[in-house]
Amino acid sequence: MVGWAYFERFLQDPAFWRAFNNTLILSFGNILINFPIPIIFALLLYEVRSKRFRKFVQTISYMPRFISTVVVIAILGELLSPSSGLLNRVLGSLFGMDPIYFVNEPQYFRPIYILTETWQYTGWTAIIYLAAITGVNRELFEAADIDGASRFQKVIYVTIPSIMSTIMVMLILNVGSLLSLGFEKVLLLYTPSNAAVSDIIDTLVYRTGLMNQNYSYATAIGLFSGVIGVILVSSTNWLSKKMSGESIY
Repeated sequence: MVGWAYFERFLQDPAFWRAFNNTLILSFGNILINFPIPIIFALLLYEVRSKRFRKFVQTISYMPRFISTVVVIAILGELLSPSSGLLNRVLGSLFGMDPIYFVNEPQYFRPIYILTETWQYTGWTAIIYLAAITGVNRELFEAADIDGASRFQKVIYVTIPSIMSTIMVMLILNVGSLLSLGFEKVLLLYTPSNAAVSDIIDTLVYRTGLMNQNYSYATAIGLFSGVIGVILVSSTNWLSKKMSGESIY
Protein backbone atom coordinates (compact mmCIF):
# COMPACT_ATOMS: atom_id res chain seq x y z
CA MET A 1 0.00 0.00 0.00
CA VAL A 2 1.44 3.32 -1.11
CA GLY A 3 -0.28 5.39 1.59
CA TRP A 4 0.94 3.18 4.42
CA ALA A 5 4.54 4.00 3.47
CA TYR A 6 4.08 7.51 4.89
CA PHE A 7 2.96 6.10 8.24
CA GLU A 8 5.97 3.80 8.34
CA ARG A 9 8.18 6.75 7.46
CA PHE A 10 7.11 9.04 10.31
CA LEU A 11 7.08 6.17 12.80
CA GLN A 12 10.79 5.73 12.05
CA ASP A 13 11.51 9.45 11.98
CA PRO A 14 13.36 10.77 15.10
CA ALA A 15 11.98 14.27 14.38
CA PHE A 16 8.41 12.96 14.72
CA TRP A 17 9.08 11.24 18.05
CA ARG A 18 10.78 14.36 19.38
CA ALA A 19 7.75 16.44 18.36
CA PHE A 20 5.39 13.80 19.80
CA ASN A 21 7.27 13.75 23.10
CA ASN A 22 7.33 17.56 23.30
CA THR A 23 3.60 17.71 22.56
CA LEU A 24 2.76 15.25 25.32
CA ILE A 25 4.97 16.96 27.93
CA LEU A 26 3.62 20.41 27.10
CA SER A 27 0.00 19.21 26.96
CA PHE A 28 0.12 17.28 30.23
CA GLY A 29 1.87 20.18 31.94
CA ASN A 30 -0.75 22.55 30.62
CA ILE A 31 -3.64 20.35 31.81
CA LEU A 32 -1.99 19.74 35.18
CA ILE A 33 -1.67 23.49 35.82
CA ASN A 34 -4.46 25.09 33.83
CA PHE A 35 -7.29 22.62 34.35
CA PRO A 36 -7.75 23.11 38.13
CA ILE A 37 -6.96 26.85 38.19
CA PRO A 38 -10.24 28.00 36.53
CA ILE A 39 -12.20 25.74 38.90
CA ILE A 40 -10.48 27.23 41.95
CA PHE A 41 -10.88 30.74 40.53
CA ALA A 42 -14.61 30.20 39.92
CA LEU A 43 -15.12 28.82 43.44
CA LEU A 44 -13.29 31.77 44.99
CA LEU A 45 -15.09 34.30 42.80
CA TYR A 46 -18.50 32.86 43.69
CA GLU A 47 -17.72 33.30 47.38
CA VAL A 48 -17.16 37.06 46.93
CA ARG A 49 -20.09 38.82 48.57
CA SER A 50 -19.85 42.11 46.68
CA LYS A 51 -21.60 41.60 43.33
CA ARG A 52 -20.04 44.74 41.90
CA PHE A 53 -16.51 43.63 42.77
CA ARG A 54 -17.24 40.12 41.50
CA LYS A 55 -18.39 41.43 38.13
CA PHE A 56 -15.36 43.71 37.93
CA VAL A 57 -12.92 40.85 38.61
CA GLN A 58 -14.76 38.56 36.21
CA THR A 59 -14.65 41.14 33.43
CA ILE A 60 -10.95 41.82 33.93
CA SER A 61 -10.14 38.11 34.06
CA TYR A 62 -11.77 37.10 30.77
CA MET A 63 -10.64 40.15 28.75
CA PRO A 64 -7.23 38.58 27.86
CA ARG A 65 -9.16 35.90 25.93
CA PHE A 66 -9.93 38.52 23.27
CA ILE A 67 -6.33 39.64 22.82
CA SER A 68 -4.70 38.31 19.68
CA THR A 69 -1.99 35.69 20.18
CA VAL A 70 0.39 37.86 18.15
CA VAL A 71 -0.21 40.77 20.52
CA VAL A 72 0.27 38.51 23.56
CA ILE A 73 3.64 37.32 22.26
CA ALA A 74 4.62 40.91 21.41
CA ILE A 75 3.81 42.03 24.97
CA LEU A 76 5.70 39.02 26.29
CA GLY A 77 8.70 39.90 24.15
CA GLU A 78 8.79 43.40 25.60
CA LEU A 79 8.49 42.16 29.18
CA LEU A 80 11.16 39.48 28.76
CA SER A 81 13.55 41.38 26.51
CA PRO A 82 17.18 40.92 27.66
CA SER A 83 17.98 44.56 26.90
CA SER A 84 14.91 46.51 28.01
CA GLY A 85 12.52 43.98 29.52
CA LEU A 86 10.92 44.76 32.87
CA LEU A 87 11.69 41.32 34.33
CA ASN A 88 15.39 41.50 33.51
CA ARG A 89 15.58 45.01 34.95
CA VAL A 90 13.99 43.84 38.20
CA LEU A 91 16.26 40.80 38.43
CA GLY A 92 19.29 42.95 37.67
CA SER A 93 18.48 45.67 40.20
CA LEU A 94 17.41 43.35 43.03
CA PHE A 95 19.76 40.40 42.59
CA GLY A 96 22.48 41.72 40.30
CA MET A 97 21.72 39.04 37.71
CA ASP A 98 22.90 39.25 34.12
CA PRO A 99 20.16 39.65 31.48
CA ILE A 100 18.51 36.41 30.43
CA TYR A 101 17.06 35.84 26.98
CA PHE A 102 14.05 33.93 28.35
CA VAL A 103 12.33 33.26 25.04
CA ASN A 104 15.51 31.83 23.56
CA GLU A 105 16.36 29.50 26.43
CA PRO A 106 14.90 25.96 26.17
CA GLN A 107 14.32 25.59 29.93
CA TYR A 108 11.97 28.60 29.98
CA PHE A 109 9.85 27.73 26.94
CA ARG A 110 7.35 25.42 28.67
CA PRO A 111 6.79 27.64 31.75
CA ILE A 112 6.30 30.67 29.48
CA TYR A 113 3.78 28.83 27.33
CA ILE A 114 1.81 27.48 30.30
CA LEU A 115 1.77 30.81 32.16
CA THR A 116 0.52 32.69 29.10
CA GLU A 117 -2.25 30.09 28.75
CA THR A 118 -3.13 30.67 32.41
CA TRP A 119 -3.34 34.43 31.90
CA GLN A 120 -5.38 34.19 28.70
CA TYR A 121 -7.89 31.46 29.49
CA THR A 122 -8.44 31.23 33.26
CA GLY A 123 -11.18 33.85 33.41
CA TRP A 124 -12.82 32.68 30.19
CA THR A 125 -12.98 29.02 31.25
CA ALA A 126 -14.15 30.00 34.74
CA ILE A 127 -17.37 31.34 33.18
CA ILE A 128 -18.46 27.74 32.50
CA TYR A 129 -17.87 26.72 36.10
CA LEU A 130 -19.54 29.85 37.45
CA ALA A 131 -22.61 29.06 35.39
CA ALA A 132 -22.63 25.53 36.77
CA ILE A 133 -22.25 26.78 40.34
CA THR A 134 -25.09 29.26 39.84
CA GLY A 135 -27.33 26.36 38.83
CA VAL A 136 -26.73 24.42 42.07
CA ASN A 137 -29.92 23.96 44.10
CA ARG A 138 -30.01 26.65 46.82
CA GLU A 139 -31.75 24.24 49.19
CA LEU A 140 -28.54 22.23 49.43
CA PHE A 141 -26.69 25.27 50.78
CA GLU A 142 -29.54 26.03 53.18
CA ALA A 143 -29.44 22.46 54.49
CA ALA A 144 -25.65 22.77 54.93
CA ASP A 145 -26.16 26.02 56.88
CA ILE A 146 -28.66 24.31 59.18
CA ASP A 147 -26.13 21.54 59.79
CA GLY A 148 -23.55 24.16 60.76
CA ALA A 149 -21.25 23.70 57.76
CA SER A 150 -18.57 26.32 57.20
CA ARG A 151 -18.09 28.03 53.83
CA PHE A 152 -15.16 25.74 53.07
CA GLN A 153 -17.18 22.65 53.95
CA LYS A 154 -20.02 23.80 51.70
CA VAL A 155 -17.55 24.14 48.84
CA ILE A 156 -16.12 20.65 49.43
CA TYR A 157 -19.35 18.76 50.16
CA VAL A 158 -21.96 20.70 48.18
CA THR A 159 -20.53 22.86 45.41
CA ILE A 160 -17.85 20.59 43.97
CA PRO A 161 -20.02 17.40 43.94
CA SER A 162 -22.84 19.39 42.33
CA ILE A 163 -20.66 20.61 39.44
CA MET A 164 -18.72 17.35 39.05
CA SER A 165 -20.51 16.53 35.78
CA THR A 166 -19.32 19.82 34.29
CA ILE A 167 -15.78 19.22 35.56
CA MET A 168 -15.65 15.74 34.02
CA VAL A 169 -16.98 16.92 30.65
CA MET A 170 -14.36 19.67 30.58
CA LEU A 171 -11.65 17.15 31.51
CA ILE A 172 -12.71 14.83 28.69
CA LEU A 173 -12.63 17.70 26.20
CA ASN A 174 -9.22 18.81 27.44
CA VAL A 175 -7.77 15.32 27.16
CA GLY A 176 -9.28 14.98 23.69
CA SER A 177 -7.33 18.01 22.51
CA LEU A 178 -4.13 16.78 24.15
CA LEU A 179 -2.21 16.70 20.87
CA SER A 180 -3.70 19.96 19.58
CA LEU A 181 -1.87 22.80 21.28
CA GLY A 182 -1.97 26.49 20.43
CA PHE A 183 -0.09 26.26 17.13
CA GLU A 184 0.22 30.03 16.64
CA LYS A 185 1.68 30.65 20.08
CA VAL A 186 4.21 27.82 19.79
CA LEU A 187 5.23 28.99 16.32
CA LEU A 188 5.71 32.58 17.52
CA LEU A 189 7.78 31.42 20.50
CA TYR A 190 9.80 29.01 18.36
CA THR A 191 13.49 29.75 17.83
CA PRO A 192 16.34 27.51 16.65
CA SER A 193 17.77 27.61 20.17
CA ASN A 194 14.63 26.25 21.86
CA ALA A 195 13.64 23.90 19.01
CA ALA A 196 14.54 20.84 21.09
CA VAL A 197 11.54 21.51 23.38
CA SER A 198 9.29 23.73 21.25
CA ASP A 199 8.95 21.58 18.14
CA ILE A 200 5.51 19.93 18.47
CA ILE A 201 3.37 17.87 16.11
CA ASP A 202 1.53 20.93 14.74
CA THR A 203 4.76 22.76 13.89
CA LEU A 204 6.17 19.57 12.34
CA VAL A 205 3.06 19.26 10.15
CA TYR A 206 3.33 22.95 9.22
CA ARG A 207 6.99 22.61 8.27
CA THR A 208 6.52 19.35 6.41
CA GLY A 209 3.32 20.22 4.57
CA LEU A 210 3.52 23.95 3.81
CA MET A 211 7.22 24.76 3.88
CA ASN A 212 8.56 21.53 2.35
CA GLN A 213 5.37 20.87 0.33
CA ASN A 214 5.30 17.23 1.39
CA TYR A 215 1.53 17.13 1.75
CA SER A 216 1.04 13.38 1.91
CA TYR A 217 3.56 12.95 4.71
CA ALA A 218 2.06 15.87 6.66
CA THR A 219 -1.45 14.44 6.19
CA ALA A 220 -0.34 11.08 7.57
CA ILE A 221 1.05 12.76 10.69
CA GLY A 222 -2.12 14.83 11.11
CA LEU A 223 -4.30 11.74 10.71
CA PHE A 224 -2.26 9.92 13.34
CA SER A 225 -2.84 12.80 15.77
CA GLY A 226 -6.57 12.66 15.07
CA VAL A 227 -6.74 8.92 15.75
CA ILE A 228 -4.83 9.36 19.03
CA GLY A 229 -7.27 12.14 19.98
CA VAL A 230 -10.28 9.85 19.41
CA ILE A 231 -8.65 7.11 21.51
CA LEU A 232 -7.91 9.57 24.32
CA VAL A 233 -11.47 10.93 24.35
CA SER A 234 -12.99 7.44 24.37
CA SER A 235 -10.64 6.22 27.10
CA THR A 236 -11.19 9.25 29.32
CA ASN A 237 -14.95 9.07 28.78
CA TRP A 238 -14.94 5.38 29.77
CA LEU A 239 -12.84 6.03 32.88
CA SER A 240 -15.06 8.96 33.86
CA LYS A 241 -18.18 6.84 33.49
CA LYS A 242 -16.68 4.04 35.59
CA MET A 243 -15.28 6.28 38.34
CA SER A 244 -17.88 9.05 38.67
CA GLY A 245 -20.84 7.96 36.57
CA GLU A 246 -20.43 11.09 34.40
CA SER A 247 -19.67 10.97 30.68
CA ILE A 248 -20.39 12.78 27.44
CA TYR A 249 -21.92 9.74 25.75
